[in-house]
Parts: sequence; structure tokens; C-alpha cells
Amino acid sequence: MIVVIQCASRKHQDAGHLHRGNGQRVKFVAQPGLAHPAPGVFYAHPDDTSDTGRTWREELVAYNSRHQAEPGYNPHNLLPAWLFYTPPAYRQLAEAFGLDRLFILSAGWGLLPAEFLTPYYDITFSKTVRGENSHERRRKEDDYQDFPLPPITTEEPIVFLGGKDYAHLFSAVTAGANGPRFLFHKSKEPPDAPGCQFRRYETTTRTNWHYECAKALAEGKIRL
Repeated sequence: MIVVIQCASRKHQDAGHLHRGNGQRVKFVAQPGLAHPAPGVFYAHPDDTSDTGRTWREELVAYNSRHQAEPGYNPHNLLPAWLFYTPPAYRQLAEAFGLDRLFILSAGWGLLPAEFLTPYYDITFSKTVRGENSHERRRKEDDYQDFPLPPITTEEPIVFLGGKDYAHLFSAVTAGANGPRFLFHKSKEPPDAPGCQFRRYETTTRTNWHYECAKALAEGKIRL
């Protein structure tokens, strides 16, 4: 089984950043033009052009590729995706299914393998983000070159744990999967996720219910 869980707003505050040539830390947001200036910080969209002429997304892929070739290479101290977010659900899933079977669905980047080195960012689909934090909100119609599911020949099932705002993105980035895709949801009506099969998770938990669902899945209390 391959497990995908949505990203979290709670991230390690000491997580590393990508940097510009002048030393500025890059903070990735949905709408850089709306962000309030901060000393030493450069706001950027993941698909903006970097100082090198490549997009920041391409820079991040190159950074990870070099880290894979040279495991000691990580000058900006980026954290792997499964450690980047602070809720325990990510570690529970990693221990239960293995890092090679865990992905995080990021509103900023798309589908991140658990060990993918991830720079600090604040991007979310949440409609509750407004006011001084409105630069963090990604709208459904915004243009992102989201990372898709890597080529996988297996026909094992893919399970998604997350809110309805992330369901359509999950459907899009896993469209090339060979196996069935199962999406857990809390609401009575299934979300918009073409090509997926739905499983309703019964719970009284209102906020971040998918962490409870992740724990149950990791403990073998849920069957597809």
C-alpha cells in the first residue's frame, strides 16, 4: 500500500530555506506580491524564475538530485518531507509503511516523496487564511507545476488522507497510477476527485480528523 497524507500548517520553524545568490532566504508563498516585507527574506512562488534562470522548482529538484548523488550535500539544512511537518501522524505512517511507501501532498509543491528535502514554505488551500496571511492561500485555478506521482509499475492501492480542499490535487497528481486510488473523507458527500474510490471515515473530530484516520490506518484498524 502507498499512503499519501496532506501537508500541515505546523512546520519545524528551524527548517532550512533555499537562498538567492545575494544570501537572502527564500520563503515560498502563493502570492508573493501580497506578502509583507521582512529583513533578509525574499518571497517567491515555487514556479517563479530564480537567479539562475531556472525556476525555483527546478532548483529544488537539482538540489535533491545532488543530495542523492552526494548524501552529505545539504548546505541549507533542508529537512526531508516526513520530518518537515511537526504532527506525529507523519512519523506514525513512516514507521508503519516505510519511507518508500509514504508521500506528502503539498499545496506548494505537489506530491513529495517522504525523503524529499523540502524548503520552508507557507502555501495552503485553506479558505480560512485571510487578512495579513492572504499571501499564503492557493486558489484552485492558480497555475502550479505540481510534482506528480513518480513512475511506479506496481498495481498496489494508493490511499489518501486529507481534507476535501486537497482531494482534486490528489486526483490530478496520481492520475498515472496503475493501481486503485482510495480517498478517505469525513463529509457525507465525497469530494471532487475523479477516478478515485471513496471510504467515509466516521469520527466526531472536527479539525484535522485525518490525523486520527492516519493513526488508525498505521495501527491496522482500517481495512480498504
